[in-house]
Amino acid sequence: MTAPAIDQSACVLIADDELNLCQVVSTVLRKEGYRVLVAKDGEEALALLAADRVDLVLTDVIMRKVSGVELLRHVRDRYPATPVVMMTAYGTIKTAVDAIKLGAFNYLAKPFDMEEMKEVVRAALDSRGQPVTAAPESAPSGPAFIFDAIVGQGPWREEVARVVQKVAPSRATVLIRGESGTGKELIARAIHANSTRRTRPFIAVACAALSSDLLESELFGHERGAFTGAIAQRQGRFELAAGGTLFLDEIGDISPNLQLKLLRVIQEREFERVGGIKTIKVDVRLIAATNRDLERAVRLGHFREDLYYRLQVVQIHLPPLRERPDDIPVLVAHFLAKYNRENGRQLGEVNPEVMAALARYPWPGNVRELENSVEHAVVMSDGDTTVVTADLLPPKVVCFPEAAAPAPGPEGPRRTQIVRELEAADGDLTRAAAALGTSLRSLRHLVHKYGLSGGGAGRPRGRR
Repeated sequence: MTAPAIDQSACVLIADDELNLCQVVSTVLRKEGYRVLVAKDGEEALALLAADRVDLVLTDVIMRKVSGVELLRHVRDRYPATPVVMMTAYGTIKTAVDAIKLGAFNYLAKPFDMEEMKEVVRAALDSRGQPVTAAPESAPSGPAFIFDAIVGQGPWREEVARVVQKVAPSRATVLIRGESGTGKELIARAIHANSTRRTRPFIAVACAALSSDLLESELFGHERGAFTGAIAQRQGRFELAAGGTLFLDEIGDISPNLQLKLLRVIQEREFERVGGIKTIKVDVRLIAATNRDLERAVRLGHFREDLYYRLQVVQIHLPPLRERPDDIPVLVAHFLAKYNRENGRQLGEVNPEVMAALARYPWPGNVRELENSVEHAVVMSDGDTTVVTADLLPPKVVCFPEAAAPAPGPEGPRRTQIVRELEAADGDLTRAAAALGTSLRSLRHLVHKYGLSGGGAGRPRGRR
């Protein structure tokens, strides 16, 4: 099938502050026969749009002065038949996906293949005359509850779904707790997807991945000249998430100075950029996550108590995979389907001995590690293989000795947290359940499971 003819009269506007990328993309597009305009930032892009006919806008998500999302909104309002393609390498691709909900035609994840870019440009230009409309800014009445991304079964999923459904429509801050790899960001996205903010950005920040100074600039932005290398004003994640949700992962790793600034944003909903004096008001729903014992950090003076209570208006706990072995077959089937599609394989059945080994392994990396192991099996299989056998999985999984598998018990971090909250509540299960972010029914089940009584670590209620 021949490719559609290229409209050589079409004009493409490239807006990006990466000048090298602009040069490469513009060269490729000009060779394809397009007329190309280049803007070094969003403000210059607005000027070019006003001065010339533009048939397609190719814009970075993050730019100084005027962001790519702001540029998208301008094009959508003033030039509704002009398609916009987002380019992103900053943060998560989800930011660009959110832009599609606002009316973008598609997105390109940097670094992208030039052939892929040409195909997207051609498809976008072919779509002209069919204006892309954004999802409605306000939520429709009675939207369906979305929780499909959370794979599993049993009481824990029911309970988490119940809390998510109740908290999503509110603007309350939420603290999601659980070990690394349990799916805390998926829960944050589920809260956002079921909120009235779902048509606005969801932006995730991994707090532990950046130094304190870089994280401060990342969150609040900076003014030109604020520090060495700050050659231009830059918006932070709070500004970029305006009207939407900001997810702060590994919140327990932020410095005391940033804790204070974050507390002010939560309380006053305002901040200043690094090196700036202008106070910026912001409407952002904050969700945080941690795998740390924040109560202990508070007692040791490493984490502000006032911030801790501000963050945990609602608390959700995700159990580790070793505490929910019944989820393993469901997750394996889910990941097999996913990676079969991506790799053109047809694995479906799991050898019984292999499934027993998967149930025996303690999964220190939780669901993330299980997903990686299933992907490993799919990639290592032949095209005509349909059964997952032991030789397809990582050796550490299938060779893990049965006697070494730790049973969930007194040493588990979940038990420790339950004991602590029961003691703080003086054995009152209702108060402890509220502090743990779970239901009274689920807490009673866990108390029985761990051999506890209402008063804490095996003590009868009320005894000291």
